[in-house]
Amino acid sequence: MHTPEEAEAHRLDSVDPGHRHLFHVPPAEGGRYPEVAYLAGNSLGLQPRATRDELLADLDAWQRLGVEGHLEAERPWLPYHELLTAPAARLVGALPAETVVMNSLTVNLHLLMVSFYRPAGERTRIVIEDSAFPSDSYAVRSQARFHGLDPDATVVRLKPRPGEDTLRTRDVLDFLGAEGHTVALLLLGGVNYLTGELMDIPAITAAGRAAGAVVGWDLAHAVGNVPLALHDWDVDFAAWCSYKYLNSGPGALAGVFVHERHLGDPALPRFEGWWSTEAATRFEMTPVSRPPATVEAWQISNPPIFAMGPVRTSLELFDSVGMPALRERSLRLTGYLERLLDEVTADRPLTVVTPRDPARRGCQLSVRIGVGSANELTKRLRHEHGVIADAREPDVVRFAPVPLYSTYHDCWRVADALAATVEATS
Repeated sequence: MHTPEEAEAHRLDSVDPGHRHLFHVPPAEGGRYPEVAYLAGNSLGLQPRATRDELLADLDAWQRLGVEGHLEAERPWLPYHELLTAPAARLVGALPAETVVMNSLTVNLHLLMVSFYRPAGERTRIVIEDSAFPSDSYAVRSQARFHGLDPDATVVRLKPRPGEDTLRTRDVLDFLGAEGHTVALLLLGGVNYLTGELMDIPAITAAGRAAGAVVGWDLAHAVGNVPLALHDWDVDFAAWCSYKYLNSGPGALAGVFVHERHLGDPALPRFEGWWSTEAATRFEMTPVSRPPATVEAWQISNPPIFAMGPVRTSLELFDSVGMPALRERSLRLTGYLERLLDEVTADRPLTVVTPRDPARRGCQLSVRIGVGSANELTKRLRHEHGVIADAREPDVVRFAPVPLYSTYHDCWRVADALAATVEATS
């Protein structure tokens, strides 16, 4: 017997269904529902149903053709990465020449910092947000050390105001206005992994570049989540992973953007390898690289084909549905979950720390819990209620109603389970 609230969730799903049928949803361990309510797509996206057959087709080509698959496969391996370029560029608002899929996120950040973090004189500092993902913190500190600098003095961590959870754009702009002359690199997360805050990328980029700094963005939680226009926003460089909102599988290949004004610049240092030289002359086997005037000059090794297939499949799905439609559904779905959580958090030891303004967030709501641990809470949500969310110790649980496959009923289940679990814990 459905409650009126649960019946309303089902009604909303009937008029705003999303694309759940295109994905495999894990089964629930037991209870009332056959499938989990999966709100952990900001950590690992679900598997598209098309991925398996597409991946098997690439494996079959290897089985049938051996080395000849480089040129004779239905999707030849030699230029395979080019199949991903145009859809990836469309997704991030870039030109194809500015976009490439390669490596993993932090590897790409290091390769980009080889080119774009060039400390000199008083301009040596790297600015990140205090709640940056740990891998970014490790990366920038190691870059400072590589240049013979003290990371504690070189890396600036911008913090929210006392008593606040998110970083105000005004405070970033004020810092750049006052101290931008000391900043060599500004590297922030487009959407903060912990709070789900969407930064004002165009405004911050403009301020950073006006201050003379290079501006890069970690878009791990932004790509496939919010609309982007990297070229028009004049971003210097960006990198992202594709296993979260892009649903390309655990550890999937990542992406890189470099603005066209930097392409072909011989003054930029880069690490080079087999795939850094222009494709037309690659097999002349000369000892000196001839890099193309595109972002492909930042490639090093030939791409792993079986890792590229799932990214291609996912990008085709985004091309088919379109980010504008996904963003509109994201606003509806996340707003619905917010209203439910407002009821749950009232008079309970729970606080939503994600900005309430829909323009300042993607499809994530982070809840700070005031009793127990985040890990223990997510375990109980899963095993007792079939709800999969994501814990960030010590006290934040992240819920991501992904517009491609999450449902209003998933959101209702989350709120119902959270209320029941916190009541039992209290």
